[in-house]
Amino acid sequence: MLVLLLFSLASVALGDQCTSHVLSSGTHAGAHGIGCVKSECCQFGLQLGDLCPGSDVCCFSSDTCSGGSQTGGGGCPHIISRSEWGARAPKQHIGNMAGPAQYVFIHHGSSPPCTTKSSCIGKVKSYQDYHLDGHGWSDIGYNFVVGEDGNAYMARGWTEIGAHTYGYNSVGIAICVIGDFNNRLPNDAALNTIKQLISCGLAGGYISSSYTLKGHRDVGSTDCPGTALYNLIHSWPHYKSGTQRYG
Repeated sequence: MLVLLLFSLASVALGDQCTSHVLSSGTHAGAHGIGCVKSECCQFGLQLGDLCPGSDVCCFSSDTCSGGSQTGGGGCPHIISRSEWGARAPKQHIGNMAGPAQYVFIHHGSSPPCTTKSSCIGKVKSYQDYHLDGHGWSDIGYNFVVGEDGNAYMARGWTEIGAHTYGYNSVGIAICVIGDFNNRLPNDAALNTIKQLISCGLAGGYISSSYTLKGHRDVGSTDCPGTALYNLIHSWPHYKSGTQRYG
């Protein structure tokens, strides 16, 4: 019994070492450990093996097996991992944000909607194909995609720099809702998932407690995220209008 207790305490100590560890050199200097995960679950293989118990590794990107969330609840929605929705491998790892996201941007896909997991997976795949093949980007541009099936789909995850909002990609995350919301709102399932994602990011330390919420059109010449959805988010916490550029 004493041996088990000591092993448990040692495991906790190693886990604490991981989450307090910051990479000090290399391309990804400044990245924080998100926690101890299975090696195959650490996105892009950005990991160290001596900060966790057993065969687990300390991951410095996102945990693809849990949808990127390390909060173990905290109001998190159901996040479909990249492997579960069949994501293509990214062309390259752009890098991680230097700290918690200062901005949360709401987008819409300007596409037909989806209300089932299978149809939403098809939409997420089409977004990734368009971003990879049409734009020549390294991966799907958003951090998360939300469907009217009530699921959140992990795209670049909590920490990876995205390609979604010009001038803010390195300091903000983007949540894209599948559909066109100029003339109607997303259903309650999707709206609740967006709010839960933000709460999840706050609980996990991925979003700053002083974050600013914006619609894509606030900082770009676009109708995204659609007029109906854009008008709705004006009433949400932390929303601020304006088109100023970061930095």
